[in-house]
Amino acid sequence: ILRGTEDAAIPARPIAAPRPDFRVAAMPTAARIALPLLHAGRAQEYFDYFRYREEVENVVLCPAGTPTTELPTDCHEIAADPAELFEKLDDWGVDALVIPHGTAWGLMTPEGSSWEQQRDQQSDRQGLIEIYSGHGNSEEFRDFPETRIEGGNAICPSPTKDFLPCCWQAGEIIRSRCSADTPAQTCEERVQRARANYVRAGSSAHNTVPGATVEDWLDCDQCTDCFLPTFSHRPGMSAQYATARDLRFGFVGASDSHAAHAGNGFKEHSRRELSEARAPSGALAGLAGGRQDKEPESIAVRPDELPIAQRRYTERGASFLVTGGLAAVHARGRDRDAIYDALERRQTYATSGDRILLWFDLENGAAGPVPMGAEVIGQREAPTFRVRAAGALEQRAGCPEFVTAQLGEVREKKLCLGECFHPGNERRRITRIEVVRIRTDAGIDSVTDAIEDPWRVLPCPETGEVCEVRFRDADFPVDGRATAYYVRAIQEPTLAVNGGGLRCERDANGGCVRVEPCFSDTRTPIDDDCLAEIEERAWSSPIFVDPQRIP
Repeated sequence: ILRGTEDAAIPARPIAAPRPDFRVAAMPTAARIALPLLHAGRAQEYFDYFRYREEVENVVLCPAGTPTTELPTDCHEIAADPAELFEKLDDWGVDALVIPHGTAWGLMTPEGSSWEQQRDQQSDRQGLIEIYSGHGNSEEFRDFPETRIEGGNAICPSPTKDFLPCCWQAGEIIRSRCSADTPAQTCEERVQRARANYVRAGSSAHNTVPGATVEDWLDCDQCTDCFLPTFSHRPGMSAQYATARDLRFGFVGASDSHAAHAGNGFKEHSRRELSEARAPSGALAGLAGGRQDKEPESIAVRPDELPIAQRRYTERGASFLVTGGLAAVHARGRDRDAIYDALERRQTYATSGDRILLWFDLENGAAGPVPMGAEVIGQREAPTFRVRAAGALEQRAGCPEFVTAQLGEVREKKLCLGECFHPGNERRRITRIEVVRIRTDAGIDSVTDAIEDPWRVLPCPETGEVCEVRFRDADFPVDGRATAYYVRAIQEPTLAVNGGGLRCERDANGGCVRVEPCFSDTRTPIDDDCLAEIEERAWSSPIFVDPQRIP
């Protein structure tokens, strides 16, 4: 995020992450022909994308080892990791913030990833984290059992009451294919091979079980008790894990839409347009060779030998794509500088899309009251906090008259899909405030022990537009531990796109026995928004309170 927009305030070139596949591997000819035909009404968008891709591929990579300020203006510049990105921005000397996003999203983040891997690559530029987006919720930590390679052996953990590892389910799918004539020992050997093949294949592991459908995998590798979790949630990359490891991030939300529908979570409709569940996933899998016969044995897979469209399980991930969130700031004004300053101070909060209002303050800080995002050092007495929250305004149908008058009906339908931000006068109710307390001492070994979620649940009155509550941590001066506090303002239930995820049917013990995925092709009707009730929410940035350090 850049403070300025004039030439002197921005780098000369975009600085990209390494994406050799995007630059080198050509999109299959079948896909270039089929995609515009499958979506005739959006054919021009595909043609524009193909043109964009060709232009990117025709730009030469910047020479390695040359300082960023001495590179040609027309080359493709990359940063191998966050540390190199920070270094390049420092060389330019521009005001810029770097915000990690979609961090717990398993489609792109390998299993076992953790904020520990970036502890030595931090910068003052990186003071915020995207806690929620169209790819789901990266807030919550769970102590999931993880697959691993140990001594050359692939280890697949057993299921727990709340978590079904996909490597385990790979074995169960193969077990279901053993015929009545298959010797028990032979079947079991196939099961164990399937689990090992899955572990070794990483993010492309779904390809190790030929012919397996989305339904076959049930709810494996998913967080079953998280609020709208990311697909294959990676808890080591969650905001809670980062906070427990004393990485002091403020929180923001975002839509993360690639279709320029900014802040589109204010009305839950048009799943195939307002979420990223727009690609014809089933058709793409077929074009990439992903439709296979069911075989009695699994196969070993090397991701680098697969077509790009087949490497990640986008077909299954479509059930976890939502309309996205918002970033909110407590700013001193509405101009660009004031908003940037608020982001830099971490006086921010995130919402799941609704325009919920939220204030969170420490009333008796060591040097006086402070707002969300602040750090307090030398705190001696028990901290007392104040929370105020108001629900989002109910939305009217359609668009305000001035929008239609300015855009015209055709462009309004194209840009806004006939539904605009159109608030009424009634607010939705905030039902409760949840307080999360996280001990941030570096000496705490167990992240699970450090995170108390929720630490307190404070009910809101049933009448009135504003919920105001206070709470006090009497343990703080006794424990003497550095602690972070943040709050969630929970709104009354409403329907949301993909609110049910995989829509599991569960048995008496809570196990998932059948799923009804939300596909991004014709297997789910185009007018089915997969609506389910959720509790929209807002997350404050944490307040970091340290009793040991004296100012």
